[in-house]
Amino acid sequence: MQAFLQLLDLTAPLFLLVALGYGLARFGGWRGTLSDALARFVFNVAVPSLLFRLMSDFSTLPPVDARLLLAYFGGTLAIYAAARVLGKAAFGQDGAAASVFAVGGVFGNTVLLGLPLARVTLGEAALPAVSLVIVFHSLVLWTVVTVSVEWARHRSPSMAALARTARDVVLNPVVASILLGVAFGFTGLALPAVVDRTISLLSDAAAPLSLIALGMSLEQFGVRVGWRESLAMSTIKLAAMPVAIYACARLIGLGPVDTQAVTLLAALPVGANVYLMAKAFGALEGPVSSSIVASTALSALTTPIVISMTRLG
Repeated sequence: MQAFLQLLDLTAPLFLLVALGYGLARFGGWRGTLSDALARFVFNVAVPSLLFRLMSDFSTLPPVDARLLLAYFGGTLAIYAAARVLGKAAFGQDGAAASVFAVGGVFGNTVLLGLPLARVTLGEAALPAVSLVIVFHSLVLWTVVTVSVEWARHRSPSMAALARTARDVVLNPVVASILLGVAFGFTGLALPAVVDRTISLLSDAAAPLSLIALGMSLEQFGVRVGWRESLAMSTIKLAAMPVAIYACARLIGLGPVDTQAVTLLAALPVGANVYLMAKAFGALEGPVSSSIVASTALSALTTPIVISMTRLG
């Protein structure tokens, strides 16, 4: 019950921000170009600022068992590949839509829920492991889905197609901000104070604006649009992901704290960034919006169960 109340306390503001976005679109007339402009700002400015700051601290992370990355991303990529096949086979999706569908089944709300939930349920000892996964989370998954979508659109064995795909990946604002953040972090330099404060303000805006943009999309598409795809994504994210990551962690032989940390992150609901991916790639915007809301609500029940089971294991 305590874990349930903690998760409810953490998720309540998220739902309120989604509701605010829905209300602005429904009753305030913030539709069409306004909604699209907000989504573009979040994708091109706010989220890249957040990720740049996060990745610029990479070199200062305390040492942890690097095998947890193999456990987390090994299981993640296995589920991604299976979900992509499922999207094509069960829903007749093209390559771009299947890629967005698959990433919806593996991309969790690690920043907004992962860090605070790990702190209150697993303690400070789990934070280095959680932080390391978060550092690579967006880099790996944004890169994977971008490569997957771009390759599906420009499928060709030619070097020109490979070069075009690589260029599009590197120039993606999210991927570029991550790479720049890592590079800057290893220089050991400090940003000028005024620049750092500006980026900090933009970073703080990323999460709430993402959720407001999500709420606007719900008014446009409705929660019942693509409900089958939405249900499938939610089920993969809340059930298949934690099982796969836990199995990988046990197979590798991770310690109990690291195992609990990566399994907790795997059990989190679909992240709001998946809506930005759907928006950027023009695929499954409605189903993704619904899956974020549905999985966040369901995770109030499923995530505490996963936490309890990993402690017993």
